Amino acid sequence: MVEFVLNEFEPQQMRNRLTEAMRRALKELELNIVEMSDENATLDGGDVLFTGREFFVGLSKRTNQRGAEILADAFKDYAVSTVPVTDGLHLKSFCSMGGPGLIVIGSSEPAQKALKIMQQMSDHRYNKLTVPDDIAANTIYMNLPSKGNVLLHCNPEEFPESAKVFEKLKDHMLIPVSNMEKVKVDRALTCCSVLINKKAKV
Repeated sequence: MVEFVLNEFEPQQMRNRLTEAMRRALKELELNIVEMSDENATLDGGDVLFTGREFFVGLSKRTNQRGAEILADAFKDYAVSTVPVTDGLHLKSFCSMGGPGLIVIGSSEPAQKALKIMQQMSDHRYNKLTVPDDIAANTIYMNLPSKGNVLLHCNPEEFPESAKVFEKLKDHMLIPVSNMEKVKVDRALTCCSVLINKKAKV
């Protein structure tokens, strides 16, 4: 699963160059590329939460039902459920995966409402880790061969109470990351990441 989001305020020429650079990189990695040709479809990577079992797609100002349908068509082996995002930029503004079967979720009313909808739509029961600050729920989880469970999360200087909650994850290597500058433009950790799960050729 690759998350790639272009800033809507970037000049079109810059957006075209970034898109082409990403297309070349994905081709070099021999990954399948699915492009949305429907001009009415919108799909922001920040609205796509892949749990390893299924997809939850936030319906927000940046993602619509048609975009969710195209994603469902591209990933036919997985269930795709939509979640209304009534507050915040997108779904990952208040949630992310903190590990296999673990959803990190903010404590605000919109975040908890979205979690309830996800729980109702899923046949799987996820564990949850609730943090006081919604933006701190945006984390990056990696399972690295030499390190095991690794979680990039908010810096304690920015969100001290949320950082304390992450310390409960005793089986994770916790790496605090500053998000101070990115949050000024409504960006979170996952907005700056392209995660690719591909085995190296031997």
